[in-house]
Amino acid sequence: MENTLYYGDNLDILKRYIPDESIDLVYLDPPFKSSQNYNILFKEKNGSQAASQIRAFEDTWTWGQDDEAVYADLVTKDGKVADCLQAFRTFMGPCDMLAYLVMMAPRLAELRRVMKPSASIYLHCDPAASHYLKMLMDGIFKPTNFKNEVYWKRSTPHGTAKRKYGVSCDILLFYTKTDTYTWNTPTIGLRPGYISKYYSCFDQKGRRFQPTSLLGHRGVNPEYEWHGIVKPWRYPPHRLDELEKNGMIYWPSKGGVPRFRRYLDENAGQPVLSLWDDIPPVNSQAKERLGYPTQKPEALLERIIKASSNEGDLVLDPFCGCGTTIAAAQKSKRRWIGIDITYLAIALMKVRLADAFGDKVAYKVIGEPVSVPDAAALAESDPFQFQCWAVSLVVAHPVEQKKGADKGIDGKIIFQGEKPGEFETVILSVKAGGIHRSHVHELRGVVEREKAAIGVLISMEDPTRQMKEEAVTAGFFESKTWGKKYPKIQLLTIAELLAGKKIEMPPIRQVGATFKKAARHRGSEGKQLSMEDLEK
Repeated sequence: MENTLYYGDNLDILKRYIPDESIDLVYLDPPFKSSQNYNILFKEKNGSQAASQIRAFEDTWTWGQDDEAVYADLVTKDGKVADCLQAFRTFMGPCDMLAYLVMMAPRLAELRRVMKPSASIYLHCDPAASHYLKMLMDGIFKPTNFKNEVYWKRSTPHGTAKRKYGVSCDILLFYTKTDTYTWNTPTIGLRPGYISKYYSCFDQKGRRFQPTSLLGHRGVNPEYEWHGIVKPWRYPPHRLDELEKNGMIYWPSKGGVPRFRRYLDENAGQPVLSLWDDIPPVNSQAKERLGYPTQKPEALLERIIKASSNEGDLVLDPFCGCGTTIAAAQKSKRRWIGIDITYLAIALMKVRLADAFGDKVAYKVIGEPVSVPDAAALAESDPFQFQCWAVSLVVAHPVEQKKGADKGIDGKIIFQGEKPGEFETVILSVKAGGIHRSHVHELRGVVEREKAAIGVLISMEDPTRQMKEEAVTAGFFESKTWGKKYPKIQLLTIAELLAGKKIEMPPIRQVGATFKKAARHRGSEGKQLSMEDLEK
């Protein structure tokens, strides 16, 4: 299977598109509203509220009539999962936590179906739900395939703890499908304090080493005399002679038992344990920060991917959000599949891949409109998702917004200005319904207010003659660097964008707005961008 982004409900995508035993590694970080009061999740519901939903930035799980139907379907299938869910309901009743678990159960079952026998799965979860999810995972993957409960220690706790200990760790539940699975032992470099304490000796060439014992255990290792010393040696005499010949024996200056020279530069590092306290979170100063609130650091995903898969393997993230998993998989030379239910996430991932890998990454997108009728259907069913998709057509950064608070800005493109350190902005406004001259006038006002270089109105309908006249009177943005003038206000239709028409603007060269530009990956296949590349 080739690299693919899917837009839609991951349960439906898994059933429709992902074959049995085709995936080498699964990582998922399902949204969970951990910021709310823990007890609210156990508040009983009367079934009249809306069904549980997944929405970017607003993760909510609410028990409703749809959850009741899904629960009934899962329970009637019998088996360990049914037993587990019935036990949950007996214990906690119909509440938001149960809605969350009912949502997760069929998805975890589908993920097991698509995993190869050698595959692993990492479920990233909140401490408020981890113990329930572990029981659910035991029911689906069997307790014997549980490998670790990994604790990722973030440097900053969640909020300010009151009358309890602050939360500083996320939990990763690590399971395999069988007992024969891919495993590449991850290691971590030795810390400076450890090195200075234990690797305190230097040889004549200045190589740092640690003197370690050559002795075994009485009653286990045979005792014999070597260099006049009778001890239970760990190695036979000929092996000790060989080590001494190769300069690997350390003799204490004041006499005593010789020891083995363990050189620092031959130490591959310490095996990674189940407490990961060496990977910081994506804070406000991190270079890879894109502005997505639940973004995880690439180093976290790279460790998982390299430990539990090999180059060329297929990695799946069914809740891929801003795309950290797929970026880490691409960087680690793995194939990948990402699924998300919002175009906001899909649009962000497309920009992230373009920023980080340019034309060195090939992939397809399934589930997004490919024609004007498709776009019209999306605009009618969900204007916000249509807006995010439309912005992605011009490889722009969608703007996180709440209803009535967008200030006329649906997306941004930022490009290099005339001088180093200067940047200019392209403002995007998307209209799913009818358009008229006032929309162009409003866009001109936003461009002036934001001191932007260019404003672009993207619409389903063709602009009227009056709209075109209004746009023309806005004048031009002139780039002395490129020796060109670009219309200050531009009107583009969805049909034109699908046909390949582009915004008239200077080459981007550098980007950093709203969702910041992903750092450019400079692997072995990277190259220096030329002027021809910039014009593309």
